[in-house]
Amino acid sequence: MENESFGFRSELTLDPFSIPPGGKYPIFFFGIAVYFFAIFCNLTLLTLIIVKKNLHKPMYFILFSLPLNDLIGISAMLPKVLSDIVTESSRVFYPLCVLQAFLLHMYGGGILFILAAMSFDRYAAICMPLRYSSIMTPRVVVFIVSLVWGLDFVLIVSLFSLQTRLPRCRSVIMNVFCDNPSLLKLTCGNTMLNNIIGLFTTAVMQVVSVSVQVFSYVKILITCVVSRRSEAKAKAVNTCVAQLVIIIIFQIVGMFTILSHRFKNVSADLQKIMGMLIFVVPPLLNPLVYGLYTREIRNTLLTVLKKSRVSA
Repeated sequence: MENESFGFRSELTLDPFSIPPGGKYPIFFFGIAVYFFAIFCNLTLLTLIIVKKNLHKPMYFILFSLPLNDLIGISAMLPKVLSDIVTESSRVFYPLCVLQAFLLHMYGGGILFILAAMSFDRYAAICMPLRYSSIMTPRVVVFIVSLVWGLDFVLIVSLFSLQTRLPRCRSVIMNVFCDNPSLLKLTCGNTMLNNIIGLFTTAVMQVVSVSVQVFSYVKILITCVVSRRSEAKAKAVNTCVAQLVIIIIFQIVGMFTILSHRFKNVSADLQKIMGMLIFVVPPLLNPLVYGLYTREIRNTLLTVLKKSRVSA
């Protein structure tokens, strides 16, 4: 406990990795390679959706939010962590710490809501193909995308605004990056309301996202079983496998992150690495999964590459 009063511009100390001598530069360059590869893949997907007219469809306008959200998540966390490793610095100003935590939580909630929106789009396309154009109008697509980002923003702002009522009496973040639980541990007041609202916010995000996805994919499965058209089944597999793989990746990484903090014999460094994975693995794999499993995106990318080779 520190008795000193901390102002808004106070400097906080992060809990760094225990890196052996000579290890910081290999870790730094590996991390930079991972970061730039993820940036390249997500920007490529965003550029394809913007530039290519054959991808100007409701499905891909909703998908546009996924790589955008991934860029927010990995950029808010990884560069700062890598910078601290190579400079051997472990300090951050309070406003920047709050900003990082806010962006990371926006990213986490964003994935859940975006995947829910994408699953609803596939439900409309596969279960109601004749009415799809009338259901997923440009106005509806704009509403869905606005709802995804708006609901995420309101929930996260509500969560963080509760911290302003509590005084801070500590200055050590027990992690290599800032998040809401770490910031909450800096306070010295009663945090029961914050914990309740935090659990409620997490529950709302999970319940809304999982409910929409379960409903959509159960309906899609029923349609595939009932339908005798092999074309409909192929379309379902082609458009849904990528989303299901991304959901599985996110849930597995999230589960490992949670479990790593439940076992006392897990080292502190391993816990920190597991906590980072949820902000690194999905942004790294999501664009690759969509590139491999979504035929239209794959074919569009191959066409662009062939044209660039011919022109060269």
